[in-house]
Amino acid sequence: MSPPARQALPQAFFLPCETGQRFCLYHPAQGSKPRGRVLYLHPFAEEMNATRRVVAQQARALAQAGYGVLQLDLLGCGDSSGDFADATWDAWLQDALQAQRWLAEHGSGPLWLWGLRAGALLAVQSAHALRDAQHPIHLLLWQPVASGQQMLQQFLRLHAASQWLGTGKSSDLPPSQALAQGQTVRIAGYSLNPALAQGLGEARLSPPATSRHARLVWLEVSTATPSEPSPAAAKALTAWGTAGWQVQAQAVSGPAFWQTVGTDEAPALIEATLAALAGDALP
Repeated sequence: MSPPARQALPQAFFLPCETGQRFCLYHPAQGSKPRGRVLYLHPFAEEMNATRRVVAQQARALAQAGYGVLQLDLLGCGDSSGDFADATWDAWLQDALQAQRWLAEHGSGPLWLWGLRAGALLAVQSAHALRDAQHPIHLLLWQPVASGQQMLQQFLRLHAASQWLGTGKSSDLPPSQALAQGQTVRIAGYSLNPALAQGLGEARLSPPATSRHARLVWLEVSTATPSEPSPAAAKALTAWGTAGWQVQAQAVSGPAFWQTVGTDEAPALIEATLAALAGDALP
């Protein structure tokens, strides 16, 4: 019996962009016939750090299943150049498009944009920007937030929590008013500038125009034992189906791993993702 094939190690590199460089980690597709390309777009602020473990497990599993997976640290995040205070929503969109161009040159097969939490908003907006591409663009959304405004409000509430606990500095203006007046605000260790706040607040999960072959895989996690997504997702999913997308939605059991930095794992989510993408047909 021949020994099992060794999995290729991920390739770390810096991707040149208009403003500095972005740290990337590429997991080459395993096997002789790649099944597709996956671009991962991470969540907002500290949720990025909390989700690294599960995302890394999923990226490796996808690579073993035949997908080339590119993980990207956006401007001012992780090991990329710049500070969080430099980031804008438009700059993050340009980062995603630049990463997609790199992936188009180094991978093959159908393109999946994989977004987690606020990263789902960026994935959807990237799909809007790429809607004239020759081949359909598929979306894999993990626990997508309903809107950027909801994500922004959740983040701003961290400031109020720090004031209540006595760990934050008092301010003459609440963060929302300071942002409206063009001021950068410091929340939970992150400097949020008005341009990023505005872009995030305006982001929506609105379906791009597409061909009938484009797929949306929407996966949620619950501590219960569900099989259907939350009622809040039903209306959004109906809109995507009406827009011509092939929608597959599911809720699986698992921890809210984006909320705490720890050793949480989500094996059911990883398996559901692999099963959902397994229906791909090569062009």
